[in-house]
Amino acid sequence: MKFLLFAAAIAAIWWILKSGRLPASGMSAREAASILGIADDADIETVVDAHRKLIAKVHPDTGGTPELAARVNQARDVLLARISQQRT
Repeated sequence: MKFLLFAAAIAAIWWILKSGRLPASGMSAREAASILGIADDADIETVVDAHRKLIAKVHPDTGGTPELAARVNQARDVLLARISQQRT
């Protein structure tokens, strides 16, 4: 299971690098890290793990709202984009 999450994160980063653009979210990396409850300088595995745990709680299928789930997904995307930019 952990491998699949890591593979999904790598696929997202690959898409961002291939497209040459970042998600236009208006969310800062600090705000995104705060939403996921992790440090600003977290690595990919930490981001993916925090996202997985939080989305399980706020997903509409488990009693959350679509807006909360979208915000959590946006936070993940912002942090993964920042990490991919730092590696290039």
